[in-house]
Amino acid sequence: MKAILLYGHGARNPEWAQPFHRIRDAIKARDPRALVEPGFLELMRPTFDEGVACLVEQGASEIIVVPIFMAAGSHVKKDLPRLAADAMDRHEGLVIELAAPVGEAESVLAAMADYALNAQPGP
Repeated sequence: MKAILLYGHGARNPEWAQPFHRIRDAIKARDPRALVEPGFLELMRPTFDEGVACLVEQGASEIIVVPIFMAAGSHVKKDLPRLAADAMDRHEGLVIELAAPVGEAESVLAAMADYALNAQPGP
């Protein structure tokens, strides 16, 4: 079974994770059977490993990791492949594939351009 792990850096402020939960909720609204969890590099839970383990417990045998990053820096280029390889070593038969960071997707860039063109002052 395929699953999605929303990979983020993490932060000390728990409110920072709210967009990850909103993305997860939006995916579940589109497909209630979708297996999707967040996984953070540091400072927050679930950790990457905890997110993977949760998906495996739900029956995932394939996970696509979607980095919620603007671009591929060292956390995406170095940390993420290591985390994925270690998780595959721990979970026999698990296949983890890595998507490009969301900030590199043309549809996301177009949405951000639209937003910027129509931006209003915040609170």
